[in-house]
Amino acid sequence: MIKFISEGSGQALILIHGFCESKEMWITFSKELAKTHTVYCIDLPGFGESPLHQDNITLEEVAVMLQEWMEDNDIHNPIVVGHSLGGYVTLALAELMGSGLRAIGLFHSTAFPDDAEKKKTRTKTIIFIKKHGVDKFIDSFVPPLFSEQHRITNQRNIEELTILGKKSAKKGVLAFLVAMRDRKDRMEIWKNFKGKKLMIAGVLDGAVKIEGSRMHQAYTDDYFELQDVGHMGMFESEQATLEILKVFLAKVG
Repeated sequence: MIKFISEGSGQALILIHGFCESKEMWITFSKELAKTHTVYCIDLPGFGESPLHQDNITLEEVAVMLQEWMEDNDIHNPIVVGHSLGGYVTLALAELMGSGLRAIGLFHSTAFPDDAEKKKTRTKTIIFIKKHGVDKFIDSFVPPLFSEQHRITNQRNIEELTILGKKSAKKGVLAFLVAMRDRKDRMEIWKNFKGKKLMIAGVLDGAVKIEGSRMHQAYTDDYFELQDVGHMGMFESEQATLEILKVFLAKVG
């Protein structure tokens, strides 16, 4: 069962959180964007309040779950924007639903699969979590998501995201590490998607390298680089990224 919060009215907009995050990360954005849209903030299975009943899951299976959730909640032709892992899920949805999505956005995410180095890192993380648990992982995982120059000013956000991250089920964390590590290349999905496409990238992002983000630009309607931002632009550059989303949504109509 997909747990979610919603507010507003009008065109449906679905915001999908990243790895070891939850729907609460979007609260500020949701309140503002709900002035023009019906905003749905969801918990992916295994995170927040959404349970994961299986030990393994693929992004394709997650996409099917979300399609069924949309049908159950009478959500049609939504705009979908995903952060990091949420972007991977967004692309899996685009592959599954095609023109059933009105527009898509990648927020510090990529259509490329993990390279060999990233795959090794995912595997090491799996081993670490099996040995030490989720809490110890989250303590070291969250702060580096922010660029070094923004960590002090975002200390409260880091603390809150750490608390939210520790609510992630161990089963879900491990399952999605494998799903991310083994996901396929979806650049052709990105290139060929017919609706409007948004990409927000952080020049200082340690998780999604800016060189890879730039390889999406030619196939993207609205492409933005945040110069002093890491992986968490919705916190590191809240007003700028909120305005980018507003302008994109207005273009989509």
